[in-house]
Amino acid sequence: MSENMNPPSHISDSCDLTVKFPWMVMQNPVMTASGTFGYGEEYSHLYDINRLGALVVKATTIKPRLGNPSPRVVEAAAGMLSSCGLQNVGVDSFIADKLPFLKGLSVPVIVNVAADTIDDFVAVSEKLCRAGGIAALELNVSCPNVKQGGMSFGVDPTMVYKVVYEVKKVSSLPVICKLTPNVTDIVSIALAAEEGGADAVSLINGLLGMAIDVETRKPKLGNVTGGLTGPAIKPVAVRMVWQVASTVSIPVIGIGGITTAEDAMEFIIAGATAVQVGTANFFRPLAALEIIEGMRSYLQKQGIAHIRELRGSLQLPALR
Repeated sequence: MSENMNPPSHISDSCDLTVKFPWMVMQNPVMTASGTFGYGEEYSHLYDINRLGALVVKATTIKPRLGNPSPRVVEAAAGMLSSCGLQNVGVDSFIADKLPFLKGLSVPVIVNVAADTIDDFVAVSEKLCRAGGIAALELNVSCPNVKQGGMSFGVDPTMVYKVVYEVKKVSSLPVICKLTPNVTDIVSIALAAEEGGADAVSLINGLLGMAIDVETRKPKLGNVTGGLTGPAIKPVAVRMVWQVASTVSIPVIGIGGITTAEDAMEFIIAGATAVQVGTANFFRPLAALEIIEGMRSYLQKQGIAHIRELRGSLQLPALR
């Protein structure tokens, strides 16, 4: 390991970062975001990933997927555009080849589930529930609904409700619904997920965008459009997390452009119970550990004993 890849020094235990969900206890609020950390094993040579709060693995579908044509990733101002197309090994290979390593970890493992139909959401979820060693499922409702002309499940409250409701009928595991920001009213979508039985919601997924090569006048992404992630989307994500956390009664997990402890604290203060670190894993592989250490330092400087004291502590200006 090179000198600049050394993990952060031991974190003091004087402040408590423990996060408790009704179904899961995390030693700190920091998860990895689906699609940015592989299956965990890819990063395990860089640091002890058991120091994370939880690990969210990349999307798993009913059958293996090769993904979208290249180029799949394009740099954007303060972020990146990506269109990987949910490339993955499929649920059966995940259970046989990837899950054994994950079962050896001491941190909770959450599996992101993706599908083109409600039936496939249910089928993948059933297989994962029977496999064991998984703490929760995260439903990726940003997927296109092939039976409804390719429209994303996540833009329609009725479809979000149906996906969550049908999965909950067969799932022995808690269900987290991951919300898309590409909607006019994120609160109505979150409420639909809650009504369908979701145990938590996570948000946001990438904002739909595109980039054009002005020399060739062609799209820079092979799939034309992709998801914008990274620091550029953080203000949108914080706003949506605040709106949702102020409305639903289930836990909210904040995602979107988190690269520093201060970023993470914004989401907690806005009402998030935990956060996910995504794009930062690509350009700073130790980001999650640095954020954990920074959050503890923040609590120490503020004289705060437990992270829960900050959750939803946003102080709004008085209305005139």
